[in-house]
Amino acid sequence: VQLQASGGGLVQAGGSLRLSCAASGSIFSINHMAWYRQAPGKQREFVATIDSSVSTNYADSVKGRFTVSRDNTKNTVSLQMNSLKPEDTAVYCCNAEIQASPGSYYSHYWGQGTLVTVSS
Repeated sequence: VQLQASGGGLVQAGGSLRLSCAASGSIFSINHMAWYRQAPGKQREFVATIDSSVSTNYADSVKGRFTVSRDNTKNTVSLQMNSLKPEDTAVYCCNAEIQASPGSYYSHYWGQGTLVTVSS
């Protein structure tokens, strides 16, 4: 199983970016899909998650600005980021809880990360 994230880049404060993450490989079922970020010199932090029933949860710092969504037919999770701030600058990584085959345990997988830079 692999997760491939894309969509990062450089944007001015107040702008928008959309990140996407696609899961591929041996996949039977995906439970939670989430985004985390790690800013320079800081620990990785939770950003948003969406479960199989499309229930979402967000970090307080991004509520009202970011929207997480998923496409179960394509095994993808997206993060629409609006009203970006310089403090949103970080490497954004996707995470998914995946069951590779029927009856197997769910395991967590991480994507490689995509850099988002917000200039002031």
